[in-house]
Amino acid sequence: MPPETTYAESRNGAVAYQVFGEGSVDLVFVTQWGTNIDNYWDEPSAARYLDRLASFARVIIFDKRGTGVSDPVPTENLPPVDQWMEDILTVMDAAGSDSAAIVGDTEGGSLAIMFAATYPGRTSSLVLINSLARAFHGPDYPIGYREEELQRIAEMFLSQHGTTGRVVDFTAPSAAGDERFRRWWVKFQRSTMPPMTVAANYAWQQRVDVTSMLPTISVPTLVVHRKDNLYHKIEFGKWIADRIPDAKWIELGGADSLPFHTGDYSEILDHVELFVTGERAQAPTERRLATVLFTDIVGSTDRAATLGDERWLDVLSAVNQLSAQQVDRFAGETIDTTGDGSVAIFDSPAKAVMAAREILSEVTELGIEMRAGVHTGEISVHDDDIAGIGVHIASRVMSRAPDGCIAVSSTVKDLTVGSSIQFQPLGTFELKGVPGEWSLFEVS
Repeated sequence: MPPETTYAESRNGAVAYQVFGEGSVDLVFVTQWGTNIDNYWDEPSAARYLDRLASFARVIIFDKRGTGVSDPVPTENLPPVDQWMEDILTVMDAAGSDSAAIVGDTEGGSLAIMFAATYPGRTSSLVLINSLARAFHGPDYPIGYREEELQRIAEMFLSQHGTTGRVVDFTAPSAAGDERFRRWWVKFQRSTMPPMTVAANYAWQQRVDVTSMLPTISVPTLVVHRKDNLYHKIEFGKWIADRIPDAKWIELGGADSLPFHTGDYSEILDHVELFVTGERAQAPTERRLATVLFTDIVGSTDRAATLGDERWLDVLSAVNQLSAQQVDRFAGETIDTTGDGSVAIFDSPAKAVMAAREILSEVTELGIEMRAGVHTGEISVHDDDIAGIGVHIASRVMSRAPDGCIAVSSTVKDLTVGSSIQFQPLGTFELKGVPGEWSLFEVS
């Protein structure tokens, strides 16, 4: 369940915020200008990102005034950056936080920098992720964008806001082919602010300059940046790290800078956890009961040879997106794609079977036939991967499924008694690598 949204009253308006997690330190997450804290939790990658922060910190997130569910600001006369910076102080006071790690992500970095410089006593540490202190070029800032470049970027950002989501290609290339994510992002953009506010806000952002504050920062600082970022250039991060006294610099691979979808963001957050807590992230192995779903494309080798490599990759991408949508729809979690299929886990065996049924039905529109296997058993969860005999059995069950059909173990059949799902016997089989004989059933 998402945390409750609360309002903190400031002298300039109400600021919406959420508090969650029970870690050893307080952490305020300050991200890009367009936010809506109620809608973050609708996107699985965003929820996982925030849950990861909450695993080691008591997290405070908020909508800056003028965005999301916080009070509006006058677009014809936007507040100076120091007034927006006070939103951080407002939510910290409301949450009872005397001191916190301030994590500035992308455009949120400028507010985080100003807060750390202004309130070092309230800042236990400063972390800047894919951030910039200034965007525009000048004699004292040769790495910045020139006026004509900023104009082109602004036109691109404004033209796609709440319509095409084309900014994903620019700020999260690894998610560019994920239509489900793009649809969420377009809807999310509309929930952050309307177009006229976006135009005023973006013009304001391009003029923000906190470079003069960098040498005055006295708190421990970590600067993390992905080296191939297209807009939040790595030069921006290096400039910051070179000018904050004793700042720690970490350069990572990848080109994603869109908050919550930064490729393998676990790598970033491992560094953040170690820096703000002094303890290296430990990824405990969790053992639990789960329903595992394996899917597989029938005759994938022959299909690939018929279609050719490029067309086959397009088909695989479409199948993976469709499968992920149905897994999400039935409250599951996609763990991995397997080349010509996928593996997902569910809390409910009935939901796993229903997701499999929808996947097998919808891929026929792509001219594809699939099969699926479902088993409920104990699995081991480590980081974002699963293992254990329950996973192995589900894979073997799938291998016994007829083409275009769903095979399940007797455990799944027994646990779905009372549902509308009907089964017919497939027979008794020996499953490779699994002791004993297994009664398997086909979903009617």
